[in-house]
Amino acid sequence: MNKNELVKDIAGKAKLKLSDTEKFVNAFIGTVSDELKKKGKVTLVGFGTFAVAHRKEKRGVNPKTGAKITIKAKNVPVFKPGKKLKETVK
Repeated sequence: MNKNELVKDIAGKAKLKLSDTEKFVNAFIGTVSDELKKKGKVTLVGFGTFAVAHRKEKRGVNPKTGAKITIKAKNVPVFKPGKKLKETVK
């Protein structure tokens, strides 16, 4: 499912206009992104938690050349599913 399909599905289930639903989805994405940029987290009980994880610097190998390289430390977004979501997917 892509973003447009998500907007149409939510609009249908919530009986909202497509334009209003698209504004909501964009606002949700923006809000979660802003919170993660501040290294915060967003928890939706039962659904899951969006957070930031820190990956340490590590050694790697360039697959083309076989040369050893250093992969820099970085922060990455992560999603941890909640109990209800896990049970739904079983």
